[in-house]
Amino acid sequence: MLKSMLRWAAVAAIAAVIGIGAWLYYDARERAKLPPGIVSGNGRVESVQVDVAAKYPGRVLRIFAHEGDLVRAGQVLAQMDVAELEAELAAGKAKIAEGNETEAKIKADILSREAAVRYEDQQFIRNRELFSRRYISREEMEQTQTKVDIARTQLDAVKAQLLANERSIEAATADVQNTQAKIVDSTLVSPVTGRVLYRLAEEREVLGAGGKVLTLVNLDDVYMEIFLPSDEAARVDVGSEARIVLDAYPQYAGRARVSFISPEAQFTPKQVETRSERDKLMFRVKLKVPQEKLLPYIEKIKTGVRGVGYVKVDPNAPWPEKLEHPFPPPAAMGIKPAEGAKPEEKPESPKAEEPAAKPSGAEKPTNP
Repeated sequence: MLKSMLRWAAVAAIAAVIGIGAWLYYDARERAKLPPGIVSGNGRVESVQVDVAAKYPGRVLRIFAHEGDLVRAGQVLAQMDVAELEAELAAGKAKIAEGNETEAKIKADILSREAAVRYEDQQFIRNRELFSRRYISREEMEQTQTKVDIARTQLDAVKAQLLANERSIEAATADVQNTQAKIVDSTLVSPVTGRVLYRLAEEREVLGAGGKVLTLVNLDDVYMEIFLPSDEAARVDVGSEARIVLDAYPQYAGRARVSFISPEAQFTPKQVETRSERDKLMFRVKLKVPQEKLLPYIEKIKTGVRGVGYVKVDPNAPWPEKLEHPFPPPAAMGIKPAEGAKPEEKPESPKAEEPAAKPSGAEKPTNP
């Protein structure tokens, strides 16, 4: 029994070695077919993950999306319970209404106090004239002055009440606006166009601040990461033209641009310094697919699809014939036209060095 197990283990190991060797041979042969000025690497279609989370603690009332659903930017995905917030909003509005009523009363009181001040001022002027003619005593004159001072003090106090009431109304208005903002934030919308990857909460579940409800794959930011040896990565520039060939559609090549080149090597310890080991250093290179290329194929895009990425290290190098076949129109692949899709334009010239923001429209987007 033990000998049989060892025999099968040996056969499996030999098969694995043969498989790895065949893959390395195939990869080396494919690389050798490329003309000078073009390098390639294996990778897979990837995208940024975006979390849809509750900004404030509360109970999940409804979730409108499920795993695998395609969602658009701005689409409502979930609704938090806002019963308490609506009660706070009603209380805040009642406080503002009460403040407005108090303000009306205080303003009426101010008018009365101003009239009293004017009357006492007039009395003071008359009594001063009488005092100058010795018709009234000094004591009566001082009493008149006191009444003027009291009237003005009372007016200032009422005006202070008006100012305090206005500040109270402003604070209540700020609370109402804050509550309204919380109610708006309680409706969770998709920040991007993407596909639901995970549903992390259920209806009626209570979440804390920042509690995640859904995780989306951002289909507005689709790219492929490939790994190149140090001598090839050193010749690649950000913005260089690239092509992506998917294993599922090997007859088509999607247009892309180099958007990132890692400044650090991977897979090999940094302390290795021999020439043979330095040749094994690999650098991560990101090939980004322009959004306008993705839009017509948004229904078919899937992350995780494997393929090969090709990059120009020489801007004047021509693309091989097999890399000049863009994806067919969406209708030919059974895809309904996406909203906002731009009409196709003429293919770009192989020697053109256009910036990434201006790719040619007829080069069909990749189908991840």
